[in-house]
Amino acid sequence: MISPLLANIYLHYVVDEWYAEAVSSRLRGSSTLVRYCDDFVMLFVFEEDVRRVLGVLSLRLGKYGLQLHPDKTRVVDCRIPRRWPPRVVDRNLPTSFNFLGFTHVWGRSRWGMSAVRQYTAKDRLARSLKAINEWCRRMRHWPLRDQQQRLSRMLQGHYAYYGISSNIERLQALHRAAQRLWRKWLARRSRGQPLAWERFLRLLARFPLPTPRIIHRYT
Repeated sequence: MISPLLANIYLHYVVDEWYAEAVSSRLRGSSTLVRYCDDFVMLFVFEEDVRRVLGVLSLRLGKYGLQLHPDKTRVVDCRIPRRWPPRVVDRNLPTSFNFLGFTHVWGRSRWGMSAVRQYTAKDRLARSLKAINEWCRRMRHWPLRDQQQRLSRMLQGHYAYYGISSNIERLQALHRAAQRLWRKWLARRSRGQPLAWERFLRLLARFPLPTPRIIHRYT
């Protein structure tokens, strides 16, 4: 786990200090830098500031032997929608982005106000389901109690990270898919005989999987 630590230390000097000392004071409007290891997002009020910083960012990184990821680097229009459904002013700019495993997109709060919502990114959800499927395959001949404990730890770890406000639907989708995968591989160990849902539900009553819940609430 030394790589994330080194990235944090190295980019603190390459990006963080440079941004604070040489960039933010020269911009027309306010801005914010959010960085975690080698992933970061910059927020700007004015598009001209976006273009100015993007123009020198590659030069700054190149000075230290680094470069921007071509597939992850992009400009996103995150202005607050004034009407619903949102009207995109520049059709060439995306209006959502992925960061740290979440898709960030404008939505509506329970009071009808515009609010940025975070959902599990589709690629991260697919990766989690692939891992669950592989573990169900590997342990299909284990005792049921051991299988249930292993799956429960995987789901609880997922909820601990992705269990934030507005993301309950993606957590529920993962929970349902995990149940289907477990049922599929349990059926495989009995020479492919189908496992009826009624029987599987009785099994779940004895060996329940943790239900999705919000761990981190943001208002």
